[in-house]
Amino acid sequence: MISAVFLIIAGFFAGIVTGLVGASAAVIVTPMLVAFLDYPAFTAIGISLATDVFASSTSALNYYRYKHIDLKNGIILTVMAVFGAFLGSILSSHMPDSLLGRGAGIAILIMGVNFIRKPINERLKEFREHHDLHVFKRNKTLSSIFFGLLIGVICGFIGAGGGIMILIILTFILGYEVKTAIGTSVLIMTFIALSGAIGHFIHTGTPLPEILITGTASIIGAATASKFANKTTDEKLSKTIGITFIALAIIMMMKKFMG
Repeated sequence: MISAVFLIIAGFFAGIVTGLVGASAAVIVTPMLVAFLDYPAFTAIGISLATDVFASSTSALNYYRYKHIDLKNGIILTVMAVFGAFLGSILSSHMPDSLLGRGAGIAILIMGVNFIRKPINERLKEFREHHDLHVFKRNKTLSSIFFGLLIGVICGFIGAGGGIMILIILTFILGYEVKTAIGTSVLIMTFIALSGAIGHFIHTGTPLPEILITGTASIIGAATASKFANKTTDEKLSKTIGITFIALAIIMMMKKFMG
């Protein structure tokens, strides 16, 4: 019963962060399963990737309804990321469980504070001003191949759909505006997460009950959050993301202190 409650919480909040900013379900699901329910890292990553499929596809549907998706210019990135995710999922079988549980709460807390301090559009603008990306912009095809493969491997390895990484590439290299970049990134994440999940479950089997619980909860969270994200301002969106991350971080750190 307690396990089911934690699975629902993990899935719901994973859907929330995916729908709001395109962040991967792995930001929430993987560390929660390892820290609270003592799942092996490899199994937790597989469940996280499967949850990402539900959350990302639900979010993508809402972004599509608001015409905030443009996959045409990101197709090369998508194909390479899907291939990389399958490769990364094979490599992740060697990851120790302790690596995932350690420091996750602190990292999420820092992310939350940063989102509250500065809206996502301002943060992206600041990044653009301080980093020279012209070499990548001049070679968009090669950049899409390289970054797509890199993002895919990372996603398959640690269970992340790579939403934030994809968001940066779409915004700074391929020239997407913020909400279209978020919408397109969650659609790409759907394919990446599916590829990575298949790679995991080939080795471990499919933990269907856990996937159904976290997946269903993530659909509810993603549907609510993505609808809100498409209608609100960037400033309100960033503050909402920040509060969500801080709340989750407090819960996770309380677990650490209480043993």
